[in-house]
Amino acid sequence: MANFTVVTGFFLMGFSNTWELEVLHAILFLLIYLVALMGNLLIFTLISLDGKLHTPMYFFLKNLSFLDLCLVSVTVPKSISNSLSHTYPISFWGCVSQLFFMMLFAVSELFLLTVMSYDRYVAICLPLQYEVIMSSKTCMKMAAASWITGSLFGVIYTISTFTLPFCGSKEIHQFFCDVPALLRISCSDSHLAVDVTLVLAFTLGMFCSIYITISYGHIISTVLKIPTKESRSKAFSTCLPHLIVFMFFITTGDIAYIRPSQKYDPVVDLLLSMFYTVVPPTLNPVIYSLRNKDMKTALRKRIAWTYFSRGLIPKFYL
Repeated sequence: MANFTVVTGFFLMGFSNTWELEVLHAILFLLIYLVALMGNLLIFTLISLDGKLHTPMYFFLKNLSFLDLCLVSVTVPKSISNSLSHTYPISFWGCVSQLFFMMLFAVSELFLLTVMSYDRYVAICLPLQYEVIMSSKTCMKMAAASWITGSLFGVIYTISTFTLPFCGSKEIHQFFCDVPALLRISCSDSHLAVDVTLVLAFTLGMFCSIYITISYGHIISTVLKIPTKESRSKAFSTCLPHLIVFMFFITTGDIAYIRPSQKYDPVVDLLLSMFYTVVPPTLNPVIYSLRNKDMKTALRKRIAWTYFSRGLIPKFYL
């Protein structure tokens, strides 16, 4: 009989055995985290305060910013702390919580990106019906469905993963608790529940990918028929960043989860995990705030109002 013991904790993977390189990693991750934190908070705040941005598109963008903020906060702060302390322990329940919230926010974001593509499809292809189709109640239901779907997958993935026995190494070859890394240290050769959950998640990902592809196919076809170059440019500037972020997110996530365990490479796994957990939350605020005219206008108004309230500029500049 196998000698099973109760697992009380794990050890996450460090980026280097050299203290100086670990400090460098901590500094780089801290800078990335601050960019993601400030960018998403800025978008969330501007949309909340500016009444002109209370539209379906910005409602979903506000939800996306909050999801990004949560997603990057699940993994990066712990990794920074581990690098600075040069120790990498994580408790059993800490690992459970990290996996659950990572799945919750990642799957919710996947579903929300799909909803956002539908919103853009209706706005560009069916503009006269936009206000009727994308009513406030409909938008709330779509956002709620995203969160509920993410929560369900978070629960299923967490339960199916942590009901497996861990009797060997406690070292997780990843900088956070991720399913593929946990499966590699499980002493069970059979993990049917995880495989079924993976199939469900892959099916959801394929559905979202196909739906987004079809939506953007209709959008591009409609945009190309717009007579004015300025209108075409505005439509593309709204949709293309969304498509780029989605491709980053879904492609790297799929590769990380469907790669055979025999082809495990710590460097490749590390890079892939960063692309679907760290890069999208950092890129989203940069893409949406710097390329979006309405967001830039709202930011200028907010800055001008702040200076006016302090008596630094005349009122007629607002």
